[in-house]
Amino acid sequence: QVQLVESGGGLVQAGGSLRLSCAASGRAFSSYAKGWFRQAPGKEREFVAACSGSGGITRYAESVKGRFTISRDNAKNAVYVQMNSLKPEDTAVYYCAVAPNSWSTPNIEKEYAWWGQGTQVTVSS
Repeated sequence: QVQLVESGGGLVQAGGSLRLSCAASGRAFSSYAKGWFRQAPGKEREFVAACSGSGGITRYAESVKGRFTISRDNAKNAVYVQMNSLKPEDTAVYYCAVAPNSWSTPNIEKEYAWWGQGTQVTVSS
């Protein structure tokens, strides 16, 4: 059974940092593209960041560019997002996802086949 488990969420003050982790089990995703999405209360889920199968190509939402960094460890079947200079508007449930391709950095939900259960990030002002 495929499982993606996020961790690292929590409460942080504005300007602070958090590092989210996502570990995959049940299947080898090392060569697949991975991404992060988030959903704030009352809003639709939105794209945050993605990286290609090799990790050499990355894509970011404009709202997080320069503050967030996505990375992956294929040996651990894991993906991370380092979030710096956090703002209250970054408050959301963050989800990791895996897309069944290795060459692209998808920013659309429907291109992802596997999803984690989400981890809450709350940024206080």
